[in-house]
Amino acid sequence: MTNLPHPIPMTTLHSLRARCAHWLLPLGLSLAAPGFAAAAGGADAWPEFRGPQAQGHSAATNLPVHWSGTSNVVWHTPLPGNGWSSPVVAGGRIYVSAAVPGATGGPISLHALCLDARTGALLWDKEALQPEAGAAGVKHPKNSQCSATPILAGERLYLHFGHLGTAALDLAGNILWRQTSLGYAPTHGNGGSPALAGDKLVFSCDGGDEPFVAALDAATGKVRWRAPRNTPAKRKFSFCTPLVIDVDGGRQIILPGSGFVGAYDPADGREIWRVRYGEGYSVVPRPVYAHGLVYIASGFDKANLLAIDPRGAQGDATDSHIKWQAGRNIPFTPSLLAVDGELYAVSDGGIATCFDALTGATLWTERLGGDFSASPFYAEGKLYFLNEAGIGYVLRAGRKFELLARNELGERTLASYAVTDQALFIRSAEQLWRIGTGGR
Repeated sequence: MTNLPHPIPMTTLHSLRARCAHWLLPLGLSLAAPGFAAAAGGADAWPEFRGPQAQGHSAATNLPVHWSGTSNVVWHTPLPGNGWSSPVVAGGRIYVSAAVPGATGGPISLHALCLDARTGALLWDKEALQPEAGAAGVKHPKNSQCSATPILAGERLYLHFGHLGTAALDLAGNILWRQTSLGYAPTHGNGGSPALAGDKLVFSCDGGDEPFVAALDAATGKVRWRAPRNTPAKRKFSFCTPLVIDVDGGRQIILPGSGFVGAYDPADGREIWRVRYGEGYSVVPRPVYAHGLVYIASGFDKANLLAIDPRGAQGDATDSHIKWQAGRNIPFTPSLLAVDGELYAVSDGGIATCFDALTGATLWTERLGGDFSASPFYAEGKLYFLNEAGIGYVLRAGRKFELLARNELGERTLASYAVTDQALFIRSAEQLWRIGTGGR
């Protein structure tokens, strides 16, 4: 099985879409996101956290709007162990990680699971890593030992477990390499997912002391570089997933952390620019890149939303490259979602907000209800949100609030959706669900 080919790199598509939108929006026109999502990965692939563009967009069609724990359920399958990593999907198969407790209090075993997307049958279950006893450390009650979402790329599956290590498998479950030399002192466990930057697998190592960002050789697992974060924050730990973008004719790794967001050169980890935001810490939301702007949320204890223009940024760009900021109902955990001229957010407390993406003006604010950790996605003109109680909210995308459905699954979940044609895949506390309009 292979992923669909990418005739244009995904990060080039990010930049192209941003430039086109920047030209069209002042004319009152818009650029439809689904067409770009289709070019980047197709409607049957959801290869990493937040999908084929890493932006929460899907070109999938015939997605369900209404469901419950008993209606529009194609199947649900119990998963061994536990974890809050989100599933990834391609080629009719679903891949997800799980932490399996050891017998009689022994060390956990970190597994990769593969399921048939049509039937939900478990096709294989392979141990990816076996940490030493006590290595897992203390985690937050809302965290797990496998919270990082895997990445599918070609014939490889990459799994990351924070300070516990990283592994690559082929799609039959055979181990290709393991990397466990990048240990650090975690706070609340691991969280951020990895990203691919060309031939490198990059991720944050923002533990409680001396945080850094690291890059592994995607083919061998060897450490290519590690770069110190040099954060000004007192609380240094964060859990953010990098975003790779093209800007100024080059590629940059955008990675928020405690106290600042940094842009790094994928070749060697050199910090290109940074924007400070004070004492923000425990940063989780993945950045969004649209309209030539990088959108980030600054973390606890009071999150701010920053729109940053990375073009021409060098060194400390705090005073020169922030285009706008907002400070009300900004998420600590769910990622943002940019669609056409709007930027959507849902706070951890369940308040959804629509901003004008170019100016930061608030267009609407509505309470959805419940607590939120999962990141939303966009498809077919609709916005899909999911709260921690397993209630899925479907909204029509636009400058006026329109709730289309409120769907109760009946099981707790902190994981984000995976999406393909006719199907939503939801990981709950004990099961994986396929919600949809029919099997394939």
